[in-house]
Amino acid sequence: MFTPIQLLLNASRRNKRIISIIYDILAVLGSLYFATAFRLGTYQFNIGPDEIASITATLIVTLYCFTKLGMYRAVLRYMMLPAIGHIFLAVILSTLTLVLSGFFFHSFIPRSVPFIYAGFATLSLGGPRIFIRSIYYQYYKRQKPNVFIYGAGATGRDLAYTLIQGDEYHPVAILDDNPSKAGQILSGITVYHPNEFKKLQPLYQPVKLLLAINNINKGKRLRLVEKLSSWPIEIQSVPSVEDIAAGRASATDVKDLDVEDLLGRAPVSPDKQLLEKNIKGKNVFVTGAGGSIGSELCRQIITQKPKTLVLFELNEFNLYSIDQELNAIKINLKSPTAIIASLGSVQKENRLTKLMETYNIDTVYHAAAYKHVPLVEDNIIEGIRNNVFGTLACANAAIATGVKNFTLISTDKAVRPTNVMGASKRMAELVLQALADKQTETTFTMVRFGNVLDSSGSVVPLFKKQIRAGGPVTVTHPDITRYFMLIPEAAQLVIQASAIGSNGQVFVLDMGESVKILDLARRMIQLMGLREYVDGKLDEGDIEILFTGLRPGEKLYEELLIGENVEGTSHQKIMTAKEDKLTWNEMENLLEQLDECCHNFDAQCVQTILTNAPTGYVNKDPLIAEGQID
Repeated sequence: MFTPIQLLLNASRRNKRIISIIYDILAVLGSLYFATAFRLGTYQFNIGPDEIASITATLIVTLYCFTKLGMYRAVLRYMMLPAIGHIFLAVILSTLTLVLSGFFFHSFIPRSVPFIYAGFATLSLGGPRIFIRSIYYQYYKRQKPNVFIYGAGATGRDLAYTLIQGDEYHPVAILDDNPSKAGQILSGITVYHPNEFKKLQPLYQPVKLLLAINNINKGKRLRLVEKLSSWPIEIQSVPSVEDIAAGRASATDVKDLDVEDLLGRAPVSPDKQLLEKNIKGKNVFVTGAGGSIGSELCRQIITQKPKTLVLFELNEFNLYSIDQELNAIKINLKSPTAIIASLGSVQKENRLTKLMETYNIDTVYHAAAYKHVPLVEDNIIEGIRNNVFGTLACANAAIATGVKNFTLISTDKAVRPTNVMGASKRMAELVLQALADKQTETTFTMVRFGNVLDSSGSVVPLFKKQIRAGGPVTVTHPDITRYFMLIPEAAQLVIQASAIGSNGQVFVLDMGESVKILDLARRMIQLMGLREYVDGKLDEGDIEILFTGLRPGEKLYEELLIGENVEGTSHQKIMTAKEDKLTWNEMENLLEQLDECCHNFDAQCVQTILTNAPTGYVNKDPLIAEGQID
């Protein structure tokens, strides 16, 4: 059985308006009657034509004011202070109408009646609206899970107000480090100091903590996340006030903490001149345009307004997706850039040559590669064909068509590689270095960096998926470490490195400190409000961390340099390395041997050539390569 309140709240919008209008008519008439009765001290008095005229005028004006002020469009359950203000305004206008109509119609309206009427009308018109809203709030808030908000600033206040109105969460407490804010009440919610969390949690049993602080620097935010990670509660963040105001997000767009919050990496602002140098007003070609790095390169490139941007991609769906996204960005930027979506393989030199010639390409960013270590280890021939000969085909096409700048996206796995993927990328570097010495028309540069966060092969999205599934979280080895960088930062640095490079130069991006993967897994589990356990100790945690062993060709520690001969550049995050290389004649001979091995599908032959070439490739157990076992 529905209660009258439930029936009212569940009624259609049209019926609610009719009910509201009928009630307001009765409320105005009742307020006039009781105001007069209270003044005269009797419930029986005569009402003539003049009085009826005044009553009618007052009623019409009141309903008109309510209509114009949107009171019949407002939803009762969401009535707050602005609506109360509208009621006061409507009652004042209604009272003035009563006074003026009494004067013009010569009605019998004692002088004190309008004042008494104003009080009765305010109570009768506003009281039920506030009452219904309070009933709704008290009844329906029980249906929403409790949450805490961290931050009593503008973002926290907006979030609290929005959550109260919505149907997702019920904010029960706001936490803030500022002692002067403790005890304040925002939207009916008390502000507490974070030290009171342990006392408040069992009292309210919140399902998560929403981090509503965006106006602090990276260092403070990192220290805050470190502190909160020890709290037994899931933590999520909300957008900044600027993003909400600009329409890029809403206050309730809560999400898991960004991966940069987990690792504390602070990107450096890019150099605008370097970003523009090889792109603005030029024809740009990106291979692997639908991949993690390639697509971000395209996003960064289009903001610099090139004349033409050619997207070259083997995967049809990836190409379609990035083409659609870039065209939407183009509209928003009002950019004149022509976007060309081209399907094809980087191994088809004639296809590449035709495209570069047709669009008169000035700059090439070569991001296409097979990057997943275990897959390339199981598909050695295809890995070499794509990563080595695909790079050679792109480079030859660039030289043949007069491309000015060619940049290879390399990897830290190319340094003393223990897997075929890394060896193939080092071989690709050697190919370009040899071509750089052979000619001077095209400037070849290589940019080497580590893992990018949230890319298709990153552990971050994998860990999120495993945690949400209840575990286990799989880590290959307790001591394994990796360098990490944000995808947008990596793309910007690649573009800037290519702008300062000379022919045949190898650049290394400053990746900061290497991160222990086990620590990353633990922090992600903790920030989702759970506890980890290892070795099957079920009574000590919620999510198991399972060590699966190093995969074939996987290293414990990644390196960025082959030798120690490294120098800085004009950019603080970009270094240049001087490393061994081959002449073109030596490289050509090596490629002929490698091509024959691939033609015969002889993987062992390929590995032998990679071992004998100056790639640093070591084909043995990764633990032996790292010196962990004898």
